[in-house]
Amino acid sequence: MSVIVAQSLHIFGLRSRVANNVCYFDEQIIIYPSGNSCVKYHLEQKWQKFIQGSEKSQGMLALAMSPNRRYLAVSEIVQEKPTITIYELSSVPCKKRKVLSVFDFPVQEFVSLAFSPDSKYLVAQTGPPESNLAYWMWEKQRTMAVVKADIQNNPVYQVSFNPQDNTQVCITGNGIFKLFRYTEGTLKQTNFQRGEPQNYLSHVWLTEDRVMVGTDTGKLFLFESGDLRWETSIECKEPPSEVEKDELAHESESLIEFPTASSPDLSSEMLCEAVGQQQASLPQISAIAGYSKGFACSAGPGVVLLFEKTEEKEGYRENREIRIPQDQRSSDPNQSDKQDVTCMCFSPSEETLLISTSKNQLYIFTMSSTEIIKGELAHFEYLNFPLHSAAITGLDTCIRKPLVATCSLDRSVRIWNYETNTLDLYKEYQEEAYAVSLHPTGLYVLVGFSDKLRLMNLLIDDIRTFKDFTVRGCRECTFSNGGHLFAAVNGNVIHIYSTTSFENVNNLKGHNGKVRSVIWSADDNKLISCGTDGAVYEWSLLTGKRESECVLKSCSYSGVAISPDAKIIFAVGSDQTLKEISDSSILREVPTFDVTYTAIVVSHSGRMVFTGTSVGTIRSMKYPLPVHKEFNEYQAHAGPVTKMSITCDDQFLLTGSEDGCLLIWKVYDKEGRGLKREKEVGYAEEVLITKTDMEEKTQVMLELKTRVEELKMENEYQLRLKDMNYNEKMKELTEKFIQEMESLKTKNQVLKAEKEKQELQYQEQLSELMEKQSREMQDLESGNNQKLLLEYEKYQELQVKSQRMQEEYEKQLHDMEETKNQALEELTEYYEAKLHEKTTLLEEAQDDARQQLREFEETKKQIEEDEDREIQEIKIKYERRLREERESNLRLKGETGIMRKKFNSLQKEIEERSNDIETMRMEQQKLQGVIKSLEKDVLGLKREIQERDETIQDKEKRIYDLKKKNQELEKFKFVLDYKIKELKKQIEPRENDIKAMKEQIQERWRFHNFPRQSIPMEGELERFHKQNMQLELNITELRQKLKATDHEMHKEQQKERDMEALVKRFKTDLHNCVGFIQEPKKLKEGIRELYDKYVQQADMVEIVGVDTDLQQEYTRQREHLERNLATLKKKVVKESEIHRADNVRIMQENVSLIKEINELRRELKVTRTHVHDLQSALGLHRKNKKQGIPDTVPSHELLPSPSVLRLNVEEETERIIEMQRLEIKRLRDQIQGQEHILALRPLSGGRLPMLEIERSHGTQPQ
Repeated sequence: MSVIVAQSLHIFGLRSRVANNVCYFDEQIIIYPSGNSCVKYHLEQKWQKFIQGSEKSQGMLALAMSPNRRYLAVSEIVQEKPTITIYELSSVPCKKRKVLSVFDFPVQEFVSLAFSPDSKYLVAQTGPPESNLAYWMWEKQRTMAVVKADIQNNPVYQVSFNPQDNTQVCITGNGIFKLFRYTEGTLKQTNFQRGEPQNYLSHVWLTEDRVMVGTDTGKLFLFESGDLRWETSIECKEPPSEVEKDELAHESESLIEFPTASSPDLSSEMLCEAVGQQQASLPQISAIAGYSKGFACSAGPGVVLLFEKTEEKEGYRENREIRIPQDQRSSDPNQSDKQDVTCMCFSPSEETLLISTSKNQLYIFTMSSTEIIKGELAHFEYLNFPLHSAAITGLDTCIRKPLVATCSLDRSVRIWNYETNTLDLYKEYQEEAYAVSLHPTGLYVLVGFSDKLRLMNLLIDDIRTFKDFTVRGCRECTFSNGGHLFAAVNGNVIHIYSTTSFENVNNLKGHNGKVRSVIWSADDNKLISCGTDGAVYEWSLLTGKRESECVLKSCSYSGVAISPDAKIIFAVGSDQTLKEISDSSILREVPTFDVTYTAIVVSHSGRMVFTGTSVGTIRSMKYPLPVHKEFNEYQAHAGPVTKMSITCDDQFLLTGSEDGCLLIWKVYDKEGRGLKREKEVGYAEEVLITKTDMEEKTQVMLELKTRVEELKMENEYQLRLKDMNYNEKMKELTEKFIQEMESLKTKNQVLKAEKEKQELQYQEQLSELMEKQSREMQDLESGNNQKLLLEYEKYQELQVKSQRMQEEYEKQLHDMEETKNQALEELTEYYEAKLHEKTTLLEEAQDDARQQLREFEETKKQIEEDEDREIQEIKIKYERRLREERESNLRLKGETGIMRKKFNSLQKEIEERSNDIETMRMEQQKLQGVIKSLEKDVLGLKREIQERDETIQDKEKRIYDLKKKNQELEKFKFVLDYKIKELKKQIEPRENDIKAMKEQIQERWRFHNFPRQSIPMEGELERFHKQNMQLELNITELRQKLKATDHEMHKEQQKERDMEALVKRFKTDLHNCVGFIQEPKKLKEGIRELYDKYVQQADMVEIVGVDTDLQQEYTRQREHLERNLATLKKKVVKESEIHRADNVRIMQENVSLIKEINELRRELKVTRTHVHDLQSALGLHRKNKKQGIPDTVPSHELLPSPSVLRLNVEEETERIIEMQRLEIKRLRDQIQGQEHILALRPLSGGRLPMLEIERSHGTQPQ
């Protein structure tokens, strides 16, 4: 077995198609099916314990809880056989008590189960076409009775026991309502249906003889002892309007934390559209549950009605309506509460009502609230959280938070917390979600919808779309480990996007089929992908090309994983093997033992490998992978595992399935210790919230605070009024009570007198009764004594009779013994005489036997002599025959040897022929396989040819466009060449002036006796020029700062002067005001005038303070710009250094080119002298002078002159030299232009001209 152990911790999901899928174990613990297990869930402490399903189970069909809450029966299909497993719930963990798997009657599946009231018997109903009802004593696995419930193959929905009678059973179905009683080893029907048959969906026993039944047309029937006693119809009620809801919301806050999670399935939507009008008037009663006051029943989608017994004998009246709340986060809130109730049950104390719906949701309702708030609208609450109602298609975790994101075909995206086992966020959309990926920070989520790919922010209470990408039908998407990139799959193309700039960085093309899985390497340099075309590709993100590939067309891959060191790739697919791939080759193939792996994940430590199968199980194994069955297999889901993920610390494993369940596993080693985390870093607690949301929340908080203050004031006022009213009432009541006490005192005295009278009367009556009783006792004693005497006399008579009878019996016994002795003596005499006769006969027979023995011996001797003679004759005869046979045998042996050799040779030939036939057959199979693969290759090549034809057409169009552009560019080139020639003509005189100036400078240097090699003048001038520029810049900056400080100083001085003037004016006014100290009125008016006058001045001072704040902000901005300017200067210095290096490099290249030119010139000179020498040697000059032109023409025609050829070469070299000169000039001009631009650089922090020129130079080649 594997060292790695996975323990199931928590599961989010419900199996709604299981009959009776919710039941109470006690007041706080419920049991419901989820995945391939049943879950015990504590309502307050929120823990889960698992009752594991059977191995190789294909799914549960029905549950049943025993009345004593000790046993749980589960109907399953195990290896295509129906099985009933009974678990003992009292043991920890729950153990299997009995397994019923062998049946003596035909059965395909059990659709409903029920325990008897004493929990000793079990009844089960099979589905059509058998429709058998079986009755067991389950502890002894003994079938008590089997009966066919229906002949017409109608479906049966529910079976139940009478709560007071082990022998009475009720079943309901389409047109079926039957009561059976177990008598004399058989189940007999005790009722007979009258009237039209109905489609009875559910029923419940209200008493030992009353059954309430619900139909699909909204009718309730009450049957008593099989006869109809009462019926009623239920109509669908419209939900309250939004105005009413708002009023109710203002009056009392709802306790529901989460709205409904699921949206309707496509099938249910179609059904609702088809029969919407019919359902509006005729709700289906799909579930009924009874309690002490009456019963509860479903009344159409999302509605439960409570009925209570009336004072009449057999009637019930509707007491309360409870609704499933609408989901405001749903894509269609009005349809979100339209969920059919599949099962409901009351807690043992009847305090809570629990229901399950057709969309895998669990709701709870507190019954005490029906009595407290009768007038308000009642709503169910979620038992925990809204769950997925369809297959989970995507699952992913992040690094910085304990979050897991899931998406489903129910069009929802949910964010779960696997540490607290809670649902943090969820939202529904209009389109189906196929893939999901969490950013490593846990703040963003990437979701692939049917129409586009969306990048969304995870806010504190919402999932909000941030960016849409035009990737339709994205079935796979994943963030890189660093979070800076993400990959999205569109068919057979993988798009790589940047998370920061949202640009399409790369498109990875190469798969011929749909890509099923992609995964990043740990360093994000590689991407691994696999697809239905049987290809596993390793892509390099640096080059965008494939680094390695492994193609196996017979396998359709479904999942891929990579080791932490990115050296080994693990792939699973349809060929029932786990492949280990490295360097484009399959290293190992590990068999899966008759299951198909659908998903795979490798731990970050590289020591653990987990796989999910098509039957819903999880396998854990240690790396390196085992060859034999060295792995642990766990029952997990009721459908194929679609996605798996492991947390970054290798502590938790998360799995999702087509059954819509999310399962959290804790990973341990074999000794039970948890795997150690490499780094102990706490999870991030930051959340995202938008500024508008914050402002709205603060506004709402302020409003609520004001409202609370108003309510406090109002409540205090109301309390004071109530106190006054209560005090008045108390006074009235005290006066009233005093009066009543006095009246009661008088009444008490009267009653005491009456009591004394009655006591006297009762004493007299008691004395009379006592006397009467004593008289009656005496009479009874005398009567009883007489009866006793009579009975004693009868007893004596009977005793005498018994003595007489005993004496008679003794006499009879004595007579019988005498007769017996006489008969015995007679028999002994008779048999002795017979014995004597027989002895005589025996002696005679012995004499005859002796005589016959003697005769026999004589005959024996004669016969022996005759036989000896005959034996001798026969011996001689057969010896002769034996010799003949031996001779013939030798002859036949030779013949058989020859025949055997022939047979062996023929057998060898047959074997060779059979071997040839086998080899030919194998070759034929191989050739057929080759033909098939070649056909596939041909199809693939045809597709490639089509694609390449399309690409060729695109490229031809591109070439045509480029040719057009090329023609236009050639025109531009011609124009520019003309302009360049004109510019060169303008530049030549300037170059001559520059040369003349340079010569003058050199002469001056020589005059001052400065060696040219030691101090180059140009470099020194350039350095001085730069220093001057830097000093000018510093001077301008200092001047600006000085100007700013002067301005601020003048402002401060002006402010100080203003303040001094204000203080003087205030002193004078105050001195004038003090003069009125004896006159209070004038003093008051004067002070008021002072206040009115100088308080405004103080406000002006505050405004001046605001101006100072603005000045501070200005200085801060200025400092920021100065810093930016300093950085830009640094950049300029760096760029000038780069340009200087480029100039040096160009100068070096120029020097090398000049050297080459000089060498070419020397070579040209040598060749010219050589040609001249040759011409003089041959005497060509004299011939040319003496002979005319007609003589020279034929010589040129006959033999071309080598000098002409050499002159062509010289022209070519001169042309090359001219081009080099032009290039040198151009480069010098460019250098001078750059130096000029550096010299004229502006002082502001704006965009620099040199950078713009560089950008224009950079864009021209492109």
